[in-house]
Amino acid sequence: MKTLRALPIALLLAVASGNALGSSPSDVTRYEVRLPQSSRPAGGAKALVYASPELVKSVVLDFGRYASHIKPFEKSRVVGKSGDKTDVYLEVPILKGAAKIWAVVRFDPPTKVGDTEIISARMIKGNVKQLHANWKLKRTPENNTELQLEFLIVPKIPVPDSLLSSEARHAAFKAVTGLKGEALKRAGGS
Repeated sequence: MKTLRALPIALLLAVASGNALGSSPSDVTRYEVRLPQSSRPAGGAKALVYASPELVKSVVLDFGRYASHIKPFEKSRVVGKSGDKTDVYLEVPILKGAAKIWAVVRFDPPTKVGDTEIISARMIKGNVKQLHANWKLKRTPENNTELQLEFLIVPKIPVPDSLLSSEARHAAFKAVTGLKGEALKRAGGS
């Protein structure tokens, strides 16, 4: 019975993450990861971006334009500041617009850990149980950027870990692909 109840949830998550959209470019790698904030599986994606870390960071920090660069986001707008942290409203339509997943996410300022710059985010309110994200940017010897996102979203309804992991990997892939494309556009590349 639990499996039958989880099937509509699987469909809901697939639609929300844009799973029905085109195939993945071969230069974006997806992987499973565990974040310290949860025992549930998270997803990650990474890619090499042929642009400087400064340019790529400017794209990552352009929170209000996420809906322009990351599909299927419908809305993204900065709704407040708390010191050096930024609160962003994010919205994703599901079920052909009949419902929406939304969250206000607090982004921390970039921090340096070794040779990697990290921009962390966590949900402060929304209609999901939990949401965490970590953007990671690392300069390559050629002055390009390794861009990485580790992402966890846990709905308020029960969902199997295997589905959570798959959908989180796909959502991270869409975000990395979208922001990589915008960084290349700003850099004048392809």
